[in-house]
Amino acid sequence: MAGSAVAPQSDAAGQVAPVDGKAYVVGRRDGALIELTIPALLARTAAAHGSRLAVVFRDQGIRWTWADLAARVDSLAGGLHRLGLAKGDRLGIWAPSRYEWLLAQFATARLGVILVNINPAYRVFELEFALRKTGCKALILSERFKSSDYVGMLRDVAPELSAAQPGRLAAGDLPALRSVIVAGEDAHPGCFAFAEVEEMGRAVATADLDTVTATLDRNDPVNIQFTSGTTGLPKGATLTHRNIVNNAHFVTAAMELTEQDRLCIPVPFYHCFGMVMGTLGCVSKGAAMVIPGEGFDPEATLAAVAENGCTALYGVPTMFVAMLEHPRFADFDLSSLRTGIMAGAPCPIEVMRQVQSKMHMREITIAYGMTETSPVSFQSGVDTPLEKRVSSVGRIQPHLEVKIVREDGSIAGIGEQGELMTRGYSVMEGYWDEPEKTAEAIDPEGWMHTGDLATLDAEGYCNITGRVKDMIVRGGENVYPREVEEFLYTHPDVSQVQVFGIPDRKFGEIVAAWIVPKPGRQPSEAEIRAYCESKIAHFKVPAVVRFKDALPMTVTGKPQKFVMRDEMIEELGLEVQKTA
Repeated sequence: MAGSAVAPQSDAAGQVAPVDGKAYVVGRRDGALIELTIPALLARTAAAHGSRLAVVFRDQGIRWTWADLAARVDSLAGGLHRLGLAKGDRLGIWAPSRYEWLLAQFATARLGVILVNINPAYRVFELEFALRKTGCKALILSERFKSSDYVGMLRDVAPELSAAQPGRLAAGDLPALRSVIVAGEDAHPGCFAFAEVEEMGRAVATADLDTVTATLDRNDPVNIQFTSGTTGLPKGATLTHRNIVNNAHFVTAAMELTEQDRLCIPVPFYHCFGMVMGTLGCVSKGAAMVIPGEGFDPEATLAAVAENGCTALYGVPTMFVAMLEHPRFADFDLSSLRTGIMAGAPCPIEVMRQVQSKMHMREITIAYGMTETSPVSFQSGVDTPLEKRVSSVGRIQPHLEVKIVREDGSIAGIGEQGELMTRGYSVMEGYWDEPEKTAEAIDPEGWMHTGDLATLDAEGYCNITGRVKDMIVRGGENVYPREVEEFLYTHPDVSQVQVFGIPDRKFGEIVAAWIVPKPGRQPSEAEIRAYCESKIAHFKVPAVVRFKDALPMTVTGKPQKFVMRDEMIEELGLEVQKTA
């Protein structure tokens, strides 16, 4: 099967069905792949729709046409070019959903600079790791977001910044970093202001930028997003222009998005949901992107939809629940809504019913994927029956192959559970500077081993049934136990630790930790949480901590997380939520 060119098998409705009764399915081929770089795609859209609305940032009072957006992207690209950034260099972006993030996304692509997404919830420990791992030459960051003082945290990592000349940072712990660019109104020693870099770029001729862009190839890496398994620190999934341009195109095509649509994007830019399925998806169709605020707020999102006549809306299930349950929900006219995507966690059927009826999103779709596959592999359609929308993650996307395999590597049968594997244009280039980890994830025949357990039915609908690994999904955020464990080992009182997920009504899962203290030490639960809160992202901080004399192990010394989880469920009287 591997390596063969198997024609898609279609059912009576022309939809893709499994091949030969096996859990193997090939996406449709009747829509061509887009063989353009990101700057070429933006240029095409700006030329076709220059005077149409492209961008709304509600918080920042911004409304740009496609011509405006293209001009601002070129100004920033010119400024970055004058700072010495060139094809293949890495630039980190550490900020919430602001206009500066959007400009950075497309300005770096214009130059062939690789954008490194840094989660706005990251703390000092994670920031230093991300910047060092990728060798970022420049960093764009907000002054602050919520309780995070980004500039202050950067100075903790690079104290040399205060005395440096802008663009000439020489930090012992971040040897590659030269330029720091702050998105905000205040001046900061050692840093450029974002507006200053844009102003510098206005002197760079468009023809000079075109010369740089002409050297780019659609298969060049353009984005690094951090993800990880349960066996180590985060890995930088490296995505190409071709990866994300096409995924953005096919995801929005499944929603039947056009230049007439306005998509509300309350999901964060640092994740594929926001920057690939969201902003880049809009560029692929000429649809307007509407950003309610820097972070998700249910009232601001409802207001953004109503004020701008949005026809589409993205979110994870908890976001939709928060909007539906908001006390002012009835005050907002949502009748313009038609479609959107709900992803990140299983969707309860009652939530889907309310989204379709009360929010008018009759054509909302469900999507599934992973960062390493750019991200979406399966998606429902605008006419998928309600039952299928909530009991599956839809059907395979065009130009992809998926198979479900047994432990021995053979292809499973229809309805049989196994590990889901994906192959096609969407599979990442690899993990940044991690050839061994890349080889573990992508086999020699090009199959991405997702680590997810799944089944495939006779109509080609996929059902995600669990995880091969122990990843925790907390409110749409992936938490990898090993990463949290390795951090907790840095606490002076911790001898052994295991981290696992337990059910939670609000978030789906929350993080729990069992700790064996060092002899003579007696840490408290509050102390452990306080230690975490200043150093790692809030969604990774254990909500429940228990101290044990020993951890349950197999006879071969492997920790039994399922035993710990079951004991916590019983102790706390939790209800185990069944997923589709």
